[in-house]
Amino acid sequence: MHAFAKTLFVAAAALVLSACASLQPQRLAGAEISDITQADKLALQQNAAPLDGPLSLEAAIARALKYNAERRVRRMEEVVAFGGLDAANMDMLPRLVASAGYRNRDNDLLVLSKDLATGTVIGGQTISSSRDATNVDLSFSWSLLDFGQSYYAARQSADRFLIATERSRRAQHLLVQDVRTAFWRVAAAQKLSGELQATTQVAEQALADARKIEQEGLRSPLEPLRYQRQLLENLRLLELVDQELNSARIELAQLIGAPGGQAITVVEPAAAPATAWLNQPVERLETYALSQNAELRESIYNSRIAQAETRKAMLKMFPGLSFNYALRSSNDQYLINQSWNETGLQLSFNLLGVLSAMAQTKMAEAGVQLADQKRMSTQMAVISQLHLARLQYGNAVRQYERADAIAQVDARIARHVANQEAAARQTQQERVAQQTAAILSQLRRYQALSSVQAAASKLQATLGLEPRLTAPEAMPLADLTLAVAGVLKAWDAGTLPAEPDAAPADTSKAVQ
Repeated sequence: MHAFAKTLFVAAAALVLSACASLQPQRLAGAEISDITQADKLALQQNAAPLDGPLSLEAAIARALKYNAERRVRRMEEVVAFGGLDAANMDMLPRLVASAGYRNRDNDLLVLSKDLATGTVIGGQTISSSRDATNVDLSFSWSLLDFGQSYYAARQSADRFLIATERSRRAQHLLVQDVRTAFWRVAAAQKLSGELQATTQVAEQALADARKIEQEGLRSPLEPLRYQRQLLENLRLLELVDQELNSARIELAQLIGAPGGQAITVVEPAAAPATAWLNQPVERLETYALSQNAELRESIYNSRIAQAETRKAMLKMFPGLSFNYALRSSNDQYLINQSWNETGLQLSFNLLGVLSAMAQTKMAEAGVQLADQKRMSTQMAVISQLHLARLQYGNAVRQYERADAIAQVDARIARHVANQEAAARQTQQERVAQQTAAILSQLRRYQALSSVQAAASKLQATLGLEPRLTAPEAMPLADLTLAVAGVLKAWDAGTLPAEPDAAPADTSKAVQ
């Protein structure tokens, strides 16, 4: 029976090994890819509230915070990092191992006893163990050296979780900046689309008339050709504007988690760009940025990880102290005591390990110096980014004011030229040219306004400002929109919030 069991085991093992050796790569089928992509599409959109009206800036930012797919990835990275911290904390616990096993021999374990003085065999062969036995163990062990290593590994995991949080903050800064920029591009497209179509139709009609005049030869050939050249140049500019603005709705839809083909209309805020940030003392902005900038905080956490790595390397130069306690039992019939307790205390020291530990310590210390240098470099970069962002914001505000004034003048000129063309005092070419100039001026105004929003977002990102909301993914969209509106109002007022505590964020509802 035992021989048959052994043969069956060997055959099963050979079958498993041969099956593993014959595995071949399997390409994805078209239907499988289609099913996966369709399921992913439904998963991304199943919780997204539909757009039921015009979109305000605060609503666009709120939807991005709640539904943006890239932000969900960042939040999932936080969850994974938090799970690593839990696992590292569990590693500091002692080892408690329960085990059970069965052994079988095809013959008896026979032993002989020999007299040490005479070398003669005493007695005959004796059996000291059963052919079949079941063993059950429950062992507890704790190592001081392993605890120290696990402690510093847990410290590093905690810092890595905080690094994931800071990267999520930085991603949120970029998301808000991209939403604000795309929002104003959509506003420009919405404002200029009607004028673009009307002006393009007039220009196309004028171009057709000019070509007809050229073919009839009623005028000098050079005059209609120059006329066509100017009209074609105006049409080219109009087409470039149309191409620039057509992609804005797609970009905004992607950022806020809306279907790409869905029509999006926006409500343009009436307020002019705020300049309150330019009135804040630079020294105060520097102090706040050095305490809240996400990139700088990440570099500080990296320095702490490098320092913990040095301490882990130094622990290897210390002896290990371990304690063991076990409850054991066996049904071996030749054991007089079939249940017993074991206790052990062991002190060990790897003599040759000191050499490698010294090398690892030196490498860890070099890592600390590198991390410290990166932290100092990041600090200088943050200060430079702050001053540059503040300068760019001031320049963007001035450029917007200038572009707004030019757009107003071009709009008035276009109205006068249209009136004169209606009264036959101006040519159609001049009307098209001036209407094109007015559209370009409006586009530059919106581009300047978008630059103001981007510069403001960059300044706020450098300062480490973001909507400080607890689990925005779990908040109702209406409440989240109101909260974002309050944040934008505070930002426009140039208000620096109080510095928050550095407690880690709650990841229990990170992804809904």
